[in-house]
Amino acid sequence: MSAPGTWFASPADAAARLTATGYLADTATATTTFLAGALEKPLLLEGPAGVGKTELAKAVARATGAELVRLQCYEGLDEARALYEWNYKKQLLRIQASQAVEGGQDWDQTHDDIFTDEFLLTRPLLTAIRREEPTVLLIDEVDKTDVEVEGLLLEVLSDFQVTIPEMGTVTAVRRPYVVLTSNATRELSEAVKRRCLYLHLEYPDAEREREIVLSQVPDLEEAVATQLVTLIGRLRELELKKAPSIAESVDWARTLLALEIKDLDDAAVSATLGVVLKHVSDTERAVKELRLARA
Repeated sequence: MSAPGTWFASPADAAARLTATGYLADTATATTTFLAGALEKPLLLEGPAGVGKTELAKAVARATGAELVRLQCYEGLDEARALYEWNYKKQLLRIQASQAVEGGQDWDQTHDDIFTDEFLLTRPLLTAIRREEPTVLLIDEVDKTDVEVEGLLLEVLSDFQVTIPEMGTVTAVRRPYVVLTSNATRELSEAVKRRCLYLHLEYPDAEREREIVLSQVPDLEEAVATQLVTLIGRLRELELKKAPSIAESVDWARTLLALEIKDLDDAAVSATLGVVLKHVSDTERAVKELRLARA
């Protein structure tokens, strides 16, 4: 375990420890991953879906023995789902119970009783801030939230503290390692970007992806792995609704291994294309452009 406040000793240490978890990081990724911990700044990862942004956060948690706390962003996400909310049903029961006692309690006593930790439902942001153990906070697909949510994130990313009106301000005892991911479906505010280190991830080149596939599926024959990544590259060049992700490349490799396919010929591709393409229109385009015979 790293010493308190330290995540990786150097970029080389980051690269080695990420590799040990199965995540092959290039020089830029390893360097930025190291700096995010050393400078205690959030890391903003941007790029198309499926290039390993979320997986990098998971790999940091595995490499450092930290707990991963994940906030999955979506349209309509609000403060109650991101930070905290009160357990209103439990509070109501406590109020009713206090009134049932002979003489009852005055409101001030009841108020002090129901606005305590016992009735607080912590959500990912507050959970990560309150933890004293090493924590990786993953704010996933932040570009899917409404712009207003960014204001909420600013307080957290600037001061690593949350204000709860009924209880006061909660300040992080130990700053979490924060990773934000974005598929760039909308431009994030400059205020958020200023608070983060930035790294743009793209699909790896064929040789790097071949290394990734073989590291995850070591029993796959190298010749088949080469065929696979070459074909994946051709698929990504097509105008598809959803290009194959790195994870889907690995799934395809596992599929070929399970089916004992030794040559990724047209018949094998047609029979297994559904592992990497998840839209009918994408499959039809691939069959047409690659001139495949239908399975």
